[in-house]
Amino acid sequence: QVQLVESGGGLVQAGGSLRLSCAASGRTFRLYVMGWFRQAPGKEREFVAAINSSGGSTDYADSVKGRFTISRDNAKNTLYLQMNSLKPEDTAVYYCAKRRRLGFAVVGSRPLEEYDLWGQGTQVTVSS
Repeated sequence: QVQLVESGGGLVQAGGSLRLSCAASGRTFRLYVMGWFRQAPGKEREFVAAINSSGGSTDYADSVKGRFTISRDNAKNTLYLQMNSLKPEDTAVYYCAKRRRLGFAVVGSRPLEEYDLWGQGTQVTVSS
C-alpha cells in the first residue's frame, strides 16, 4: 500500500518560487498516474496538475499552465511540483494524490474521485 507525504510548502512573496515534493512509500508508485490538487480557505479542492506513470505526459489546470511543472522520479518514489511566478491566489494547502486505477493515461485525471489515496497536505502562502 502506497503512502504519500508532502513537503516543501512555506511562505513566499509574489513572483517567487517553491518546489513541492511528495514522497511515496511502497513498490507500486511507478505504476500510477499521480496528481497535485489544492484547497484554498472556503473553497473546494481543485485540480492543479497530473502526470502519467512514466512521466512522459502531463496535464495542467489553466490557472497554473506555464508557471507550474509537475515531474516524477520513479527511482526515488517521489513526485514534484515546481511552482514559479507565484501569485497570492495560489495560496492554498497542496495535496498529492494517487489515481485509483492502474496504467491509465493522464487524460481524464482531473476529477477528485479518480484518486483513492491522498497525502496530508502542505501549506503554500504567497504574500502580495
